[in-house]
Amino acid sequence: MSAAPARVASLWKTLAPKFLPFADAASAELPLARLLRLSLFQISVGMAVVLISGTLNRLMIVELGVQAWLVAAMVGLPLLFAPFRALVGFRSDHHKSHLGWKRVPYIWMGTLLQFGGLAIMPFALLILSGEAHGGPVWAGTAGAALAFLLVGAGLHTTQTAGLALATDLAEEDKRPRVVALLYVMLLVGMAGSAMLFGWLLRDFTQIKLIQVIQGAAVVTLVLNVIALWKQEARRPELTRHDRPRPDFKAVWRDFLAGGRAGRLLIAVGLGTAGFSMQDILLEPYGGEVLALSVAGTTTLTAIFAAGSLAGFVLAARMLGRGLDPLRIAALGALVGIFAFSAVIFAGALTSPLLFRLGTALIGFGGGLFAVGTLTAAMTLAEGGRSGLALGAWGAVQATAAGVAIALGGAIRDGVTTLGAQGVLGPAFTGPQVGYGVVYHLEIALLFVTLVAIGPLVRRPAPAATPHQSKFGLAEFPV
Repeated sequence: MSAAPARVASLWKTLAPKFLPFADAASAELPLARLLRLSLFQISVGMAVVLISGTLNRLMIVELGVQAWLVAAMVGLPLLFAPFRALVGFRSDHHKSHLGWKRVPYIWMGTLLQFGGLAIMPFALLILSGEAHGGPVWAGTAGAALAFLLVGAGLHTTQTAGLALATDLAEEDKRPRVVALLYVMLLVGMAGSAMLFGWLLRDFTQIKLIQVIQGAAVVTLVLNVIALWKQEARRPELTRHDRPRPDFKAVWRDFLAGGRAGRLLIAVGLGTAGFSMQDILLEPYGGEVLALSVAGTTTLTAIFAAGSLAGFVLAARMLGRGLDPLRIAALGALVGIFAFSAVIFAGALTSPLLFRLGTALIGFGGGLFAVGTLTAAMTLAEGGRSGLALGAWGAVQATAAGVAIALGGAIRDGVTTLGAQGVLGPAFTGPQVGYGVVYHLEIALLFVTLVAIGPLVRRPAPAATPHQSKFGLAEFPV
């Protein structure tokens, strides 16, 4: 090689870790190409999440004429499986198989559940809406419920076992980067599939609905098979049937022993709920209380995302300087308290500018909290129990977010109704009352989150490794 090409190659080797966000997540055992291929299972999970909680939510109510309460119940069914993620992770840690695989069988079964649910879903929805002929309505309700349950069970199983497999394959000092990459790929899958579904269904017909949903089933199967191909080595000595399997309750008690893991999971649940109750309320609040236009409320999503990105960047810099991740999570909760206060005062002062600032701060605080808790949670994946640790984390996060979003909407509606009836007195009759109660509850939850994190922060933090000191874009979490 001549001198000039050699210098260019040397320059690229120097610049790549800086300008390729996930280059430092790879290793000799897990190169970047293999890692990106493994991350395809997150694309399929993101696609399923968007389909059942976004695209179908609107189509069922508007185009198919299904009652809103029934749609809410169907969309909430996948949440029922979220608490079992810890059990799924534990079972994958101690799976018995003649083939020598621990994670692959669970990812494959989760894939089949997703495929089956998506395959029957369009026909069940058509019967449920009354558009089909020859089937009773109750059959559509039962079929739709089964479809949503299968998809929910499948995506939770696939994601739990997939994250555990990635943790097994990655070197210990690179695990936070690898798991963070997988969660960024989840966002990529959600954003890409949302745009694709919107484009495919812009001219809605029943045939297109069937084609899109069943096409998603096929894509899910293809992506997950590609993701699994030659990822997990076969080690029959670790999965032989004569190996004793520990009792789940005993392992769970040992996992929670000392109180650190339990307190961290409590903090994750409280903080996630504190940041999530507003998820479906910010845009209606801007339109109903501050009289913002549709375009004005639509930009809130971009403002929120920009705030989250700023939180990720600042967290990366602080972690690069060796700051305790739990201190970063606590800072995020504190920022969230000021953010929701700004949103409340924006309604009282009729200030769209203050409202937009509060929205950006909610994203900023949520970004700090997510980075901090994700990094701290990765320390729980030790002693061959990565499936249990990541399953517990995912179960708490998903359950807390789902319950908080549902409670936020219900509390807002209930308080608004009571205010309109005069039950709360003449001072609490405006549309902002219901929203205000929810935002005050979120502030209270974030204060309690700080209380939960406090004892964890006081513990001495482990010394930063050389890899940890290079914390950068690769560590961005969900």
